[in-house]
Amino acid sequence: MREAHDRILSELEIQADPFAICALEGACSLGMGRAPGATLHYVLGGEGRLSFQGLAPIDLAPGRLVLVPASQHHSLHNHGLGQIGLPACRPAGLDLEEHLARGEGSGNMVVLCSTIRLGLRETHGVIDLLRAPLTLDLGQVPRAKQAMAALVEEVTQPRPGGRAMIRALLLQCVIEMLRQRLEAGDPAVTWLGALADPQLWRALQSMLDDPGAVHTLERLAEAAGMSRSRFAERFQAAYGCGPMGFLRELRLARAAQLLSEGQEPVKRVAQKVGFTSRSAFTRAFIEAWGQSPRAFRAGRAA
Repeated sequence: MREAHDRILSELEIQADPFAICALEGACSLGMGRAPGATLHYVLGGEGRLSFQGLAPIDLAPGRLVLVPASQHHSLHNHGLGQIGLPACRPAGLDLEEHLARGEGSGNMVVLCSTIRLGLRETHGVIDLLRAPLTLDLGQVPRAKQAMAALVEEVTQPRPGGRAMIRALLLQCVIEMLRQRLEAGDPAVTWLGALADPQLWRALQSMLDDPGAVHTLERLAEAAGMSRSRFAERFQAAYGCGPMGFLRELRLARAAQLLSEGQEPVKRVAQKVGFTSRSAFTRAFIEAWGQSPRAFRAGRAA
């Protein structure tokens, strides 16, 4: 198992792109919405929690790293108990967005936010397999303490190449997080180890490469070289859901990305992700995202 984990981590193509600094002054909350891609939050200073829709909250403190799956609605909350955050942050020097929330109290919390992408063997979208938030306290990992200190320095004292350095440091932190979770046997990353299964990977790769293609259980099982029942059983054990259920989630996640990044008509987006009926696509999208494709696109643009 260790060799399989090492091979997968070596082959993963990980990209971390910081996009915002969130500052919460006093006891207050800041809604992060439901991003169409996975989001990494790194707590630079302060204490609070990250709350989710339908999941237990995660306590936040300096050095806490949380990887939130795509489409997971979440919010930042600052306790405002008098702790000192990072008043010297200068996001403007790093070309980062700045989001500010204010409440009662003097304590503040500062969080660096980044998008995360995972690829494997020229196949992108592997991060879409993540179903539950991952977390790591870098302060408890000796190897990560240096990266943590360097991140704080890059954000508080911008220098040329600061954004590139932050990307490199976040990359190191993400690898450490995945390694720690794999070694701990965290069921949230069971799928990561399963990527080493060459039979399942062939079927999974075809879905990730083109979720809008005509995929059936029979064709996917054939790609994996298994019977339908054996393939469905192995896929369920590896990824925590059936192949067709996973395909539906993947299609809706890709639809959200297309709606966020482009201006193609909703009907065309539906066709691209494998829905032949716009009305069926709209119903499925509302069920997954809580709003229509048009409203989702308008909200992301705003």
